[in-house]
Amino acid sequence: MIKYKLTLYVTGKTARSAAAINNITQICEQELQGDYDITVVDVIEHPEIAEEQKIMATPTLVKTKPEPSRRVIGDINATKPVLLNLDIVSEHNSAPDIEEVSL
Repeated sequence: MIKYKLTLYVTGKTARSAAAINNITQICEQELQGDYDITVVDVIEHPEIAEEQKIMATPTLVKTKPEPSRRVIGDINATKPVLLNLDIVSEHNSAPDIEEVSL
């Protein structure tokens, strides 16, 4: 089974950081059901990692596995946009909703 490797970059122990951690954990539990690893990097505590990875804003979520690498910068509240931007497909999210329009 595919194992997703995610890194969440946050700034300090703020309400926004806590919300980002909580939101991505909930999204992963719902959609990936344990098939993931999340590493949280506080850019205040580890500025060298942020600089090395070219993290310019927080929160930033980076998917490194499976390739290709993808990033979501900013709000990590909505499940579907996060999954689509990271190119994550699970049993519950096998394809994006597409609405057909007849002309």
